[in-house]
Amino acid sequence: LIWVHAVSGGETVAAERLVRSLEAALPGYRIVLSTTTPTGQKVARERFGVDRVFFYPLDFAFAVRPYLQALRPKLLILMESELWPRMLAECERAGVPVAVVNARVSDRSLPRYRALRFLWRPLLAKVALLLAQSDVDAERWITIGAPAQAVQTTGNLKYDIAVQGESPLVTLLQRHLQPAAKVLVFGSTHQGEESILLDCFRHLLAPTPDLLLVLAPRHPQRSKDVVHEIREAGLAPALLSQWRLAPEPVKAGTVLVVDTVGELAPLYGMAAAAFVGGSLVPQGGHNPLEPAQFGVPVLMGPHFENFRTMAEGMLAVHAITIVNNGSLCAALQDALLENNGGKRAHEFYLSQAGATDRTITALLALLSQRVQQ
Repeated sequence: LIWVHAVSGGETVAAERLVRSLEAALPGYRIVLSTTTPTGQKVARERFGVDRVFFYPLDFAFAVRPYLQALRPKLLILMESELWPRMLAECERAGVPVAVVNARVSDRSLPRYRALRFLWRPLLAKVALLLAQSDVDAERWITIGAPAQAVQTTGNLKYDIAVQGESPLVTLLQRHLQPAAKVLVFGSTHQGEESILLDCFRHLLAPTPDLLLVLAPRHPQRSKDVVHEIREAGLAPALLSQWRLAPEPVKAGTVLVVDTVGELAPLYGMAAAAFVGGSLVPQGGHNPLEPAQFGVPVLMGPHFENFRTMAEGMLAVHAITIVNNGSLCAALQDALLENNGGKRAHEFYLSQAGATDRTITALLALLSQRVQQ
């Protein structure tokens, strides 16, 4: 058995291809998945079923030990930087190797990690393998205290996110759109962004009357507040969950609010242009590769710290447009008129693939070493 731990929804989505690839490479193994947040749990159960998904235990010996005794994993895989001291200590005690995959150190976290090197060094010494998203991340982990021999750069698993097959939701929506309709998708938006984005959408309706908007708040529980804000802006809202129960033609000018979890990625495939949220406000941004995989022109605000390497790589080849409050509307209008940015975004997405294969190779090598020992 192999135990994979992802924190929330984003890490769970990134883990899906990894889990599928592990299953293909290790047919004699069972892969189980834990999450920390309810959102992560919901996404995991939808994608992997309920029989092998569970909440991560509290980080105390009395909680961790029964899990390790019951599961007896041959390997624990932690997504990104979810390092819990007691879990690492108990895995060392039980002889369970720990691998951290898709590991990164954000600009915001680096000073704090450096200041606490004396705490991190003994913790990181318990990690058998640390697979970093980039060379910069690898250097940062070594600076913090990870053993250099345990650190490799394998790339960002989120670069390998790909929507598999047809989406029933997209098919349903496309059947109910007007033939000339153009779709804007504003994904993973945060409080403070929607009012700016809705104002732009309202102004774009004059030159582009066949336009409609799909708006996906990062936290779906905010959907009712977002609907209220849409009405305040003089626009017509519709909740996706309600529309789906009784589908009807979607009129131009409608704002369709995505109040469900795990359905944003395929919706990007419908877009004439996409804005990736958490970036007009200081939230660090979200994954611009999700729309780029579909050849969609991608826009993002100036706060993209959480995806700095990715965004800067896209900027270098003109595969993304970085906007602020003042330039957003004009940039959206340009994106609707000219799709070269979408072509470049897709080319960048294709050029960065392969992180999953490199990660699997490193994990299999670790398992093989442990079996030989």
